[in-house]
Amino acid sequence: MTVGIVGLGLIGGSMAKAVKARTAERVLGFDRDGTVLERALREGVCDGVLETENLGACELVLVALWPDDTVDFINQNVAAFAPGGIVCDLCGVKGSVCRGVWAAVSKREFTFVGAHPMAGRERSGYENASGDLFEGASILLTPFPETERRVLDRLSAFYRSLGFSQVVEATPEEHDRIVAYTSQLAHIVSSAYVKSPTAALHHGFSAGSYRDMTRVARLSEDMWTQLFLENRGSLLTELEGLIERLSDYRQALAAGDAAALRALLREGRETKERIDAEND
Repeated sequence: MTVGIVGLGLIGGSMAKAVKARTAERVLGFDRDGTVLERALREGVCDGVLETENLGACELVLVALWPDDTVDFINQNVAAFAPGGIVCDLCGVKGSVCRGVWAAVSKREFTFVGAHPMAGRERSGYENASGDLFEGASILLTPFPETERRVLDRLSAFYRSLGFSQVVEATPEEHDRIVAYTSQLAHIVSSAYVKSPTAALHHGFSAGSYRDMTRVARLSEDMWTQLFLENRGSLLTELEGLIERLSDYRQALAAGDAAALRALLREGRETKERIDAEND
């Protein structure tokens, strides 16, 4: 089939590279940065340029743009998508995107399915894209209730062919609630953690813990600001919970209460062990 990819940044570029490296599908790509598009064509990552006129030639269209741009692109091009085709967005939030396109896509003969590949790097852009980015990763699908099973099965087979090891289905609301914890909160914590004056002195004193805690602080502030605000209800709930839990540790330290501190640390260890055992 022909796969159209809109946006050739880290995720869209990696999708294009994975499709070309692992499948026999044809890829049409578009990026508003002409130099990126030219490079993708030159490197054979894209077989041609995706335009409004040939959107209808794509059995599958992957929209790898920021949330607001994704909603705009899909709503503006509903008449151009192929009847019987599938359109997936690849945004890190799903509620606002699915709500934003519902009125337009529900009246058409193609199927829209929200998707979120749970993979990434701290550096963005096509130059950091890799065909191996999705190896062993999960991809989350947030279909509308009336989405046909054959469409989801087709998408599952496609994404697995790119290296994904797990395809998970959820509602947009469930996605946003859980991703607020597993991804968005981690980015906030990393950003705040690295601002300590002590961070400038870490060389020679740090190892894996420091690297793990600070890796995603090297983020795109423009993109993550939009993601955070689109999901601020769920993210605020997680952030407020973290602040409350941190205050317990602070109180134990301030009081020199070894028993309380030991209990908090034991609870954290046991929680981690239980969660890991349940997911083995």
